[in-house]
Amino acid sequence: MKNKKALLSLGFILVLSMFLAACGGSNNNNGNNDANGNNGGSSDNFSIAMVTDTGGIDDKSFNQSAWEGLNAWGEEHGKEKGVDGFDYAQSEDDSDYMPNFSRLVKNDFDLIYGVGFLLQDAVEEIASQNPDNHFAIIDTVAEEADNITSITFAEHEGSFLAGVVAAKKTKTDKLGFIGGVESDLISKFEVGFVAGAKSVNPDIEVKIQYAENFNAVDKGKLIASNMYNDGVDIIYHAAGNTGNGAFAEAKDIKQNDPDREVWVIGVDRDQYEEGLNEDKSASVTLTSMVKRVDIAVHEVANATMNGEFPGGETLVFGLEDDGVSIADTNEEAFTDEIREAVEEWEEKIKSGEVDVPKTRKELKTFEESL
Repeated sequence: MKNKKALLSLGFILVLSMFLAACGGSNNNNGNNDANGNNGGSSDNFSIAMVTDTGGIDDKSFNQSAWEGLNAWGEEHGKEKGVDGFDYAQSEDDSDYMPNFSRLVKNDFDLIYGVGFLLQDAVEEIASQNPDNHFAIIDTVAEEADNITSITFAEHEGSFLAGVVAAKKTKTDKLGFIGGVESDLISKFEVGFVAGAKSVNPDIEVKIQYAENFNAVDKGKLIASNMYNDGVDIIYHAAGNTGNGAFAEAKDIKQNDPDREVWVIGVDRDQYEEGLNEDKSASVTLTSMVKRVDIAVHEVANATMNGEFPGGETLVFGLEDDGVSIADTNEEAFTDEIREAVEEWEEKIKSGEVDVPKTRKELKTFEESL
């Protein structure tokens, strides 16, 4: 399979600027498409859609970010939610994946996204059944096919910086990581976080637990409670809607004991608001490892609409092109010292001085070098 850093850095920056500005009736395939099945630059008859995983478009995380990307693309091109513009299909269970894809194909959407690695099998199956349709899978690499593009991110790089932030902020030298479903993807978050924290302080302890579910808020809250009770003062989650349980637990602790310092590091989107207390005067969100799923979705949609669908390619969005980043919204907690440390380590990663591990095996070697 081909592997590209991104479509074009310039294109990414252009789309980013358009996205930030944007955020403040007929069937497709009607003869206006080019020989590759692309619309050739006109949005009039071009439409996009996505199939969510079980977290849904209001998971305040991964699916929501993707949906925001579709909405921004629609606003940019004067499109509305519906079969002639942009839409989504909600999955309540993994058995919904194929029916949802089939429905969107039947409704003639020009480009259909599968949001999350759990949808890989369904994307590959629907793509093989419909070779003239365009599909994209987010967060995993599909088997090579001319009608599938794989959208991935350097989560380990952003998570490394999240680990740096946590290591600079912790008072107990005990950190926590809550994962959704244990997998190669989520382990990239875990490994990067541990590597970043231990790069600052090799003696830091990181407790790790997986919920084996991306949509179990109560379980996320229970795991967080156990970690905080065990002396952890900062938890980084990569668990979708399950991670909202960590925010709930941290807010409960702060409400009962305002002087106690407990923090959550969000993921995928800037989750500052998820950590706000009732009067919105303070947030337990220390920072968030932001993945610009919204921008990636937006960029691939425009490329496809312009006849440049990156079929059979793997796109990787990392620190160099702002595909991942660290949020500094919580100005009170995100001190100048933390900011300087993040900038220092970010430069080391970009320059190649630090090669962030992606697997637990690589992490072991990395730790031995510290």
